[in-house]
Amino acid sequence: MTKLQQLLNDLCPDGVEYKKIKDVYTRLRGTPITATKMKEIENPKGDIKIFAGGKTVINAYEKDIPNANITKVPAVLVQSRGVIDAIYFDKPFTFKNEMWAYTADNKISIKFLYYVLKNNMAYFREKASGMGSLPQISLTVTEDFAIPVPPLEVQAEIVRILDTFTELQTKLEEELTARQKQYEYYRDSLLNFNHKIGGVQWVKLEDIAIYKTGSKPSEILDIYENGMFEYINAGTSNSGYTYNFNCLGDTITTPSRGQGGIGYVGYQANNFWLGALCYKIQAKDKNIILNKYLYYYLSNNNNEILMLKKEGGVPAVNGSDLGKIQIPVPPLDVQQRIVDVLDNFEKICTDLKIGLPAEINARQKQYEYYRDKLLTFERKN
Repeated sequence: MTKLQQLLNDLCPDGVEYKKIKDVYTRLRGTPITATKMKEIENPKGDIKIFAGGKTVINAYEKDIPNANITKVPAVLVQSRGVIDAIYFDKPFTFKNEMWAYTADNKISIKFLYYVLKNNMAYFREKASGMGSLPQISLTVTEDFAIPVPPLEVQAEIVRILDTFTELQTKLEEELTARQKQYEYYRDSLLNFNHKIGGVQWVKLEDIAIYKTGSKPSEILDIYENGMFEYINAGTSNSGYTYNFNCLGDTITTPSRGQGGIGYVGYQANNFWLGALCYKIQAKDKNIILNKYLYYYLSNNNNEILMLKKEGGVPAVNGSDLGKIQIPVPPLDVQQRIVDVLDNFEKICTDLKIGLPAEINARQKQYEYYRDKLLTFERKN
């Protein structure tokens, strides 16, 4: 028998009483402040955090906040408009007065409320739907919401268990971020060429590579959800699959037109179908420049492609402009060493993306499952 089960048996043999939130917790009010004023007083070094609608959060000094109503005790903030959510915060903060917060004398009880609200967020978001273009809940939705109120010892054990899950999740996310930053550091270092470095020539892309767009798939073949060859067109991912190809592998791709994809640089190791809204880029002579090296340089310096974007009805990059991009060309053996190192890093990062995020996702599901189990009680009477 677990400690929690023993506590429930000893302290709640007849079930747990449910009460409305307004009968258990003290509601806190925010500060009347406009978005314009928040921009004026924002200061990263500020000692007060201010929460606004959506995901807007700033720091400011208390002296700069007009009519400040500062919460200096642990509390649970209810985000009631735009983004419907709950936030636990135990440092000085305030919030726009369209939201509200709850506190209590015992810190454990406040954290317990936070977990209860998070476990019932689907209910609150459902209540917010159909309230116009911006989701919104009224005060009574949380005020009259009945929650379980077990003895404090039971609440403390549940909070301890769920805090452990949360801490593990945070550590996994931090590890993933650190690995990604490490990869980006080495990639930037390897591809940072100085014009004065000996043995490195700078040439125009048009002098060392061919680049042209493909053809519309509707004229040739159908697009499927699954197939033998990827269909690469505008955008940052494949647009489907085909059973034929018009372009060989070991090729760089970058969209020529479209919303959202301009500047993205991809690499196709295998044969694929190239669409009409995408350039393929290939070395004219692999004894001068390697396609994979060229891919790494362009993807790491995609801002040079973004600078060529022509705005208008549909954003586009002209081929004549693309060809003017300057490319550093070190000796072939240097290119190969760079490719080998970055291939290795990319493999590690890919493994991490498959491994760590999969574990993070699994832990999140496990956390939600146990949170629901831990916060489901037999109701007294």
